[in-house]
Amino acid sequence: MQPPIRNKSPNRSMPDFLKTTIFAGPSISPGTVAIRLVAAAVLGAVVAWIYRRTRKGAEISSSFPVTLVLLSILIAMVTQVIGDNVARAFSLVGALSIVRFRTVVRDTQDTAYVIFAVVVGMAVGAADLWVGIVGIVVVGLAAYLMMARAKVFSAAEPEYLLSLRVGLGNDLEKTLGGTFSSHLQERALLSVATAKQGALLDLTYETRLRPTASADELVKALNRIEGVQSVRFERRDLERD
Repeated sequence: MQPPIRNKSPNRSMPDFLKTTIFAGPSISPGTVAIRLVAAAVLGAVVAWIYRRTRKGAEISSSFPVTLVLLSILIAMVTQVIGDNVARAFSLVGALSIVRFRTVVRDTQDTAYVIFAVVVGMAVGAADLWVGIVGIVVVGLAAYLMMARAKVFSAAEPEYLLSLRVGLGNDLEKTLGGTFSSHLQERALLSVATAKQGALLDLTYETRLRPTASADELVKALNRIEGVQSVRFERRDLERD
């Protein structure tokens, strides 16, 4: 008599917790997926709108707000694909490890908005819509408060760039220190370079004027100093390339 054929499928001998982890995927209806992706697009658009409203003074790439919206949708998709499947999560990490992002985010605040869009997409994909909505309200309020605070401080104490050309043989602190102390609230040396084949020094300072001082008085006082060849004084936020 021929012995019965045994089923050698690995699923029979595998523990239940492993079968659930490796083979079980999220059972979500297409309608639910569509609703979640649309919600992720809407909330991503809100994130992009907050970004534009709170980053008016910064140089904004035209594609960055669009990237925030698409990122929210994609993360919502990824979250639904992974579900509770650990194997899929590790597979996704391996797949994304081969991707190289060559675009450098210029500002740390832009990085924060990228994380913002990612978290919103994860919340929608994980069916925690209220987490995304409440997070948008709180983060948006915090961004507006920080923007208002920055505007108040920048309006009260504007920063300036002071560029000087001075003869090489002059003692800078002795030559300029008195005028700086009487007109400037604070100063920080940003750069030093030589000019005219090493005969002159080009100095650039980041400065703040004293409340009682004015820009024209500072420029006139510096021009009267022997050894100062040229003076340029401009607002930091109006700095030209």
